Amino acid sequence: MSLINSLFAGVSGIRNHQSMLDVIGNNIANVNSIGYKGSRVTFSDTFNQFVRYGTNPTDTAGGTNTFQVGLGMKLNSVDRNWNQGTFERTGITTDLALQGDGLFVMKKNGETFYSRAGAFIFDANGQLVNPQNGAIVQGKVATEDGTIPPGNNLENISIDSNLRLPAVATTDISWGGNLDSTSPLTRSAEYVQSGNINESMAVGESVTESNVIYDELGNAYDFNTTYEKTAANTYDVTYEVVDSDGNTAIAPVTYEAVFDTVANGGAMISFDGNNPPVAKEVSDTDLGIKFDYDPAAVVQASTDTLSSSVDNNRDSTIVSGYVSIFDSLGNAHTLTLKYTKIDNNSWAWSTEVPAESGTLTGNSGSITFNADGSIASISPNPPVIQFDPLEGASQQNIVLDFGENFDGITQNASSSVVSSLSQNGSSAASLANISIDQYGFIEGVFSNGNSRQLAQILVSTFPNRNALTSVGENMFTVSANAGEPYISEPGETSNTTIQSGALEQSNVDLSEEFTRMIVSQRGFQANSRVITVSDELLQEITNLVR
Repeated sequence: MSLINSLFAGVSGIRNHQSMLDVIGNNIANVNSIGYKGSRVTFSDTFNQFVRYGTNPTDTAGGTNTFQVGLGMKLNSVDRNWNQGTFERTGITTDLALQGDGLFVMKKNGETFYSRAGAFIFDANGQLVNPQNGAIVQGKVATEDGTIPPGNNLENISIDSNLRLPAVATTDISWGGNLDSTSPLTRSAEYVQSGNINESMAVGESVTESNVIYDELGNAYDFNTTYEKTAANTYDVTYEVVDSDGNTAIAPVTYEAVFDTVANGGAMISFDGNNPPVAKEVSDTDLGIKFDYDPAAVVQASTDTLSSSVDNNRDSTIVSGYVSIFDSLGNAHTLTLKYTKIDNNSWAWSTEVPAESGTLTGNSGSITFNADGSIASISPNPPVIQFDPLEGASQQNIVLDFGENFDGITQNASSSVVSSLSQNGSSAASLANISIDQYGFIEGVFSNGNSRQLAQILVSTFPNRNALTSVGENMFTVSANAGEPYISEPGETSNTTIQSGALEQSNVDLSEEFTRMIVSQRGFQANSRVITVSDELLQEITNLVR
């Protein structure tokens, strides 16, 4: 057996330990490369030379083993370590890190690449790209209404930075809250006149007293009462009701009131011919006002202290909620919804907008409740108001959703509060910002506060990732034995999620690499020693001929 075999065995050891050092050096060089996956080297022995073949045992002799001498070693494999790397927070929305087995899918000049490095930007055309080489991230782009198409057909992720949302006129408003079942009726029920009429008032002179009353819809009116002296101890008492604009709501009505002399106490003797005085009912069917006007507490005296009270000066029950609605031009208007109590378990509702916004039609109705506080009926059902905005916007119908049963508006013995749960209108808006969630959805946030899905990033997994071919720039291509790529959405199907604002770091462990470097160095030195010793033995053989 020749010493040449040991020389070549040593050479194979040196060569392959050099390859091991090459892999280690590359790993260390990429210790800070984002998304980099380290590699390792494994070795195996080569062919073995037979010195003697073994024999089977016989009846008279035992068996013998085969004798072999190895001819060195070879590189068995260079395997990539796909273990998860740590995340580094960057705060940049388009910096993306993958948690799981997937890879980003990218295209450049018609060729498909795969990568774990997610340092992306939007280029001048709004495409999400790798700024190093211009490879475009692949996924699905939403339709104009913000719907992500089904399936896994890949297209370039592209977002128009000048994207605008058109104005959407409000057509639906959902309401929720509670109306206090213990609330008193909204409309004014009792009006009490009191105080003194000055006896020294000359015939033809008058004094007016005013107070605020409410109809069943919670609208405020001024109730004006005027005492005009017509003769000694005799007055014409005139009342009228005017709205907030000064227009007559209930036409003036005049009654005659006669008082006793101040010396005899000045009490009212008769009112409208009734002796003793009888309260007069004041009502108006259209306004929903009904209460007793009682001036019997007024006396004639030497001073003038005329006054009145309405329902003992209680607050009228008016429960209001507010919401911004939008017309077809995107103008915002404040819509007020008022609830007023008209009877037990029965409330009236009405809506209004400022005069400068436009007019409303069909803007009132009623709602009744069951004994348990749930909605019994709504009139009209469904409540639909017609809004005629000014400044050229289109007429629009708005559906008011008060809910049903215990969903929406309820009536219980707790505080009254009503608020808008949702409305579907919005003003025109431009794209202000974007966000990317764990499932790869790119969502646009617009200047009006609304958001809409713009695209979704897809990922790819492989039956055998170790067979992918690295082409540099943190990218891979498909090669033999990798299997067909499986394109899917981030989430359960791909076992991969996306972290926005972070980058996956290299998974190279320096302590492990330095240890392997020592092992490689010792292996190289040992094989070098084999060559040196073999050379010395060959030299001795050569010296035998001297």
